[in-house]
Amino acid sequence: MRILALDVGEKRIGVALSDPTGVLASPLTTIESKGQDSDIDEVLRLAEEHEAGEIVVGLPLSMSGRRGPQAGRVDAFVRAMAERTDIPLKSMDERLSSVQAERMLRESGVEPSKNKARIDSAAAAVVLQSYLDSRRIT
Repeated sequence: MRILALDVGEKRIGVALSDPTGVLASPLTTIESKGQDSDIDEVLRLAEEHEAGEIVVGLPLSMSGRRGPQAGRVDAFVRAMAERTDIPLKSMDERLSSVQAERMLRESGVEPSKNKARIDSAAAAVVLQSYLDSRRIT
């Protein structure tokens, strides 16, 4: 089963996809935000197109683990999406995923500051890989 992952931001949503065996995460695309309803339409279209059986959404917690304003916006996005799909939705701590994604892009020769959309999809892949790895451990 493929799993779709989201890094939901105010301007963009990074999207990543697992391989069919649920072992490896890869960046898929970035959605330029056009409003919650439109964004959910696009996420669900991608989930259907790639036959995703689950959607993991990165939850932006503070370093102390507290939920701030952006976590509240992500929670609202997930609740709205849950009303429109039967695909199981999970949240995953995404602390430092963007930092890790930028480092990985730099190591591969890409200048992250010039491609914010690429950072977002890479951050979604970091979140998804963490989720996939955690499922194998338990």
